[in-house]
Amino acid sequence: MVFAAPVKLGRLPWSHDSVNDAYAKVAKIAGIGHVSSHTMRHTYRSWLDAVGTPIAVQQKLLRHADIRTTMNVYGDVVTDEMEQAHSKVVRMALVPVN
Repeated sequence: MVFAAPVKLGRLPWSHDSVNDAYAKVAKIAGIGHVSSHTMRHTYRSWLDAVGTPIAVQQKLLRHADIRTTMNVYGDVVTDEMEQAHSKVVRMALVPVN
């Protein structure tokens, strides 16, 4: 069991499958492709990284036993610094030199 259902407060929590089914249904309606509870873990990790959270803190928050999991499995994050660097290179390529 994962979460307590707001409409069923005081009753059994939702199962992992029920949560993922709900995500899948809403994602299909929105036309955004596959979404699951695991997608939310990746999003959470991305946001932690974006606000400069140290990797060791991220590991503890995600409850990874091995920091390499945090770095390798969840490490494909585009940070603000990466986006800024990319934008600078694109501007250099697109702005004509006098």
